[in-house]
Amino acid sequence: MTRRSIFALLSLLVVGGAARADTLTVSPDGPIRSLAEARDAIRAKRQAGNQQPMTVLVRGGTYRLSEPFVLTPADSGSPQAPVVYAAYPGERPIFSGGRKIEGWQKGEKGVWTAEVPGVKEGNWYFRQLFVRGARALRSRTPTNGFYRIDGPSPKEGPFVLQFRGGDIRKAWEGTDAEVVALLAWAEIRMPIVKVDEAAHAATLTGNPRPSNRETDARYWIENTPEGVDSPGEWYLDRKTGVLSYRPRSGEDMPGEEVIAPALSQLVRLEGKPEEGRFIRNLTFRGLEFRHADWTLGPGGYADTQAANEAGAAFEATGAEDVTIDHCVFTQIGAYGVWFARGSKRNRVLHSEIYDAGAGGVKLGETRQRENEAEQNFENTVSDNHLHHLGIVYPAAVGIWVAQSGRNTLSHNHIHDLYYTAISVGWTWGYSANQSKGNRIEYNHLHHIGKDMLSDMGAIYTLGEQPGTVIRNNLIHDVWSFTYGGWGIYPDEGSSDMLIENNIVYRTKSAGFHQHYGRANLVRNNVFAFGSEYQLMRSRAEPHLSFTFVNNIVYFDQGELLGGNWTGDQFRMNRNVYFDVRGGRPRMAGKSFEEWQQQGQDTESVVADPLFAGAASYNFALRPDSPALKLGFKPIDMTTVGPRP
Repeated sequence: MTRRSIFALLSLLVVGGAARADTLTVSPDGPIRSLAEARDAIRAKRQAGNQQPMTVLVRGGTYRLSEPFVLTPADSGSPQAPVVYAAYPGERPIFSGGRKIEGWQKGEKGVWTAEVPGVKEGNWYFRQLFVRGARALRSRTPTNGFYRIDGPSPKEGPFVLQFRGGDIRKAWEGTDAEVVALLAWAEIRMPIVKVDEAAHAATLTGNPRPSNRETDARYWIENTPEGVDSPGEWYLDRKTGVLSYRPRSGEDMPGEEVIAPALSQLVRLEGKPEEGRFIRNLTFRGLEFRHADWTLGPGGYADTQAANEAGAAFEATGAEDVTIDHCVFTQIGAYGVWFARGSKRNRVLHSEIYDAGAGGVKLGETRQRENEAEQNFENTVSDNHLHHLGIVYPAAVGIWVAQSGRNTLSHNHIHDLYYTAISVGWTWGYSANQSKGNRIEYNHLHHIGKDMLSDMGAIYTLGEQPGTVIRNNLIHDVWSFTYGGWGIYPDEGSSDMLIENNIVYRTKSAGFHQHYGRANLVRNNVFAFGSEYQLMRSRAEPHLSFTFVNNIVYFDQGELLGGNWTGDQFRMNRNVYFDVRGGRPRMAGKSFEEWQQQGQDTESVVADPLFAGAASYNFALRPDSPALKLGFKPIDMTTVGPRP
């Protein structure tokens, strides 16, 4: 059965199961032509005493939103009478926050122009453009590759960028041109205030974060008229309202559909958790959301980590028991979905988020809340496909969980982004942390980093997290720009976690790296084919860092251990180590025998684990594997990733 036929069956079940429900139909032909009209009709029915379940079926077609679709606690359902907004069986409704751009005129040197109403009047300014259903490139200089900052990036504000040669022009001073610089694990985006060509110095609008540090960092210039020098590039002149675009091969501008977003948010759920007023028991099923923009304040921004300040096309505050099922979010400028302050027991299921400026799903916020009503917990993000993310905010994350606990992140397929796939926790070190008891399991995570940023992991954690479990994840192809392309990365203070039954291979820096933490249990995993190292530890502390037991480490390049392995506050035993190149591996400068005499790996072996096909990344074990004799349990990866 195909995915489309499965969804059609689900839709029919919704209709059949809601036979006693009050059903409304939204159609481009009317009489109800929008979600807002359907919402208002439901409000009227509720006020008239109708407490039945409510189902809104949306016919196929494109619905242009002039403002975000907003729901409040008054629009809630109940467990007995939920409210469902669903696609009509077998049809595809698309909700767009964009407007068509028309009136194209052929200009000089192959560039087409169109005057966009409302821009020069200050009523509209957009930062994305889509031609023939594909994202166009906001003018970028250089179109491919990067410029380099000359020397270290500045530590103090304002950000003064030392450029090389004539990379930055005096003409860009005080315009809408923006510098985008990649600094370790984050980026800055700032307009240019002043250009001193003699000193090769460009003063930007904002200040760097203390963590925004890198020598000879890469950057590019965005949004200049000179930058429209390659097919698919565009520039919008705020003063004249003229849009310039250089068509790609095969595009005929007068006949192409050109869309620019006019909204930065498409759906907003406005609960008031601080007042005890929540929006509850809603379902969105089978709907597609497109064309939400990203925004930039006059001072630009400097990211700390994970593009945490970026918004989302679908944002909810004070939401409980809300489900997003079989929905699509694409051609958006920030994150797809954000369940923020005071949101609990919500679900994002079987949905797809791609071609996004930032990441996929956000849960919680950076701030810890004492009032339980304002806390975020017990949400589920499962069976989703999140891919091709970070187009505007390279530091964005596939699934970002901040101060939020007891969530389930399972069976997701996350790939092709420039930073971490799943990030959980927002407390550095051993101080208070509300991110506990999270389950990260059965996810397929790959092609992370893509040589763009540094200091990342396919799965990244922060802070003490008793009850957090990372299990049965398939992770591969994690490639950082410089350091820090890790598979599973317990960062600062990550403690009391169970990491088991994961398969991690083809990572730049190591399959497993613990910066510092306490009492983590790492057991029954496969770590294979690390490029530089296989296992890393950064900080020795007076307590037990981790226990590493019944794992298989298999490699053909690099070294086995990297980082700081001083002291004895770690426990390693009953592991199988094998270097395909032959010989016995060195263990932090010691021979394997000296390592055992130190009390580590006393029952471990150096031997071929006898995989079914390591060269083809088949890590099933043959019956005579020495790992099985040591107690290793075969890892079943057949259910990893989204389920039907």
